[in-house]
Amino acid sequence: MKRWHYVSIISMVVAVGLVGAGALVVDQSHVPSEAIASSVTRTPELMERAWHLPVAATFHRQLNWQSNGSRCGPAAVANAYRSLGEAASTEGKVLAGTGSCWTGVCIMGLTLDELAKVARTNTSRKVTVLRDLSENQFLEHLRRSNDPGRRYIVNFDRARIFGAGGGHHSPIGGYLEAEDLVFVLDVNFDFQPWLVERKRLFDAVNTFDGDKKRGLLYIE
Repeated sequence: MKRWHYVSIISMVVAVGLVGAGALVVDQSHVPSEAIASSVTRTPELMERAWHLPVAATFHRQLNWQSNGSRCGPAAVANAYRSLGEAASTEGKVLAGTGSCWTGVCIMGLTLDELAKVARTNTSRKVTVLRDLSENQFLEHLRRSNDPGRRYIVNFDRARIFGAGGGHHSPIGGYLEAEDLVFVLDVNFDFQPWLVERKRLFDAVNTFDGDKKRGLLYIE
């Protein structure tokens, strides 16, 4: 068999594998629209107050949605960096030079540690992984999430909130302490920003991704 036949076969196998992997990631993230609407809070008055929180205000009510079902992590970092005035304000710029997701798909998504490595590549800011947090520690970080000099990205299991879906990353826009609601700036267009009770978000974070707990990415 000629060499170009081998190349063609290999290319086809890789392409089929990538399409399958991409479909798997998207399928894992699928949640019915009815479940999205009924699982979180989006009352106009509370959403308006949330958008006026000090950190949320820096996003100017605008998010750049993740380009496909696997790239929530890079999209979350890009949106957080854009709100901070960083140059790495798109998925492509965040991923540049990292070697991650080079096919256009982050196969099976990125773990919290993998996302931290990506986030550190194109910034001089300090990026810290926070996991194995107690409820009280989680609360303290939520209170700090209203500090305009800090950004938090939350890694959580959608199924714990919406009844379906897989792991996901999105920036935290802030915390309405009186109502005990967290403002999650969901980078998936099908979900968009929402508010959720702190305990429910903690339970979704306090889950395993492989052999490690999910958690927060802290950018300062």
